[in-house]
Amino acid sequence: MRTLLLLRHAKSSWKHRELSDHDRPLNGRGKRDAPRMATLLAELRLRPDLILSSTAKRARRTAEAVAQRCAHEGLAQLDRRLYLADPAAIVDIVREAGGRSPCVLLVGHNPGLEALITRLTGYVEPLPTAGLAHIDLPIRGWRSLRLTTRGRLVNLWRPREIAGRS
Repeated sequence: MRTLLLLRHAKSSWKHRELSDHDRPLNGRGKRDAPRMATLLAELRLRPDLILSSTAKRARRTAEAVAQRCAHEGLAQLDRRLYLADPAAIVDIVREAGGRSPCVLLVGHNPGLEALITRLTGYVEPLPTAGLAHIDLPIRGWRSLRLTTRGRLVNLWRPREIAGRS
């Protein structure tokens, strides 16, 4: 059994229109919600063994907040291919990088994350910014992960539903 945690990056700022989409930072709400979701992970004892993140600034900052709050050893592994990746690309990256990690947290973007949740669990669920999905997968190792693998959506948390944590 493996655990896949999918975290959409926290809310980003559109304040500086001259920045590329890839370079947009977190806004005030994002800076509040990223640590809130990290606190939730810590409270639930869902400590990722590996954190994979898109290289987009908003995703990197979200991953950093989680790593810090969850006392994760080391930094998130950044992979440019996760920037706006589709489900097939995400699965390929997790298969490559997952190694022996029982629990992998991936910080990325929509629509790829929502589509991956649907592919792996059969559930169509909206994943807002800083939304977190917990999926248990009936596989022995990440190399066995396929788009056709049927996992179980254990829970999906949205920042507005867990207000007050930080």
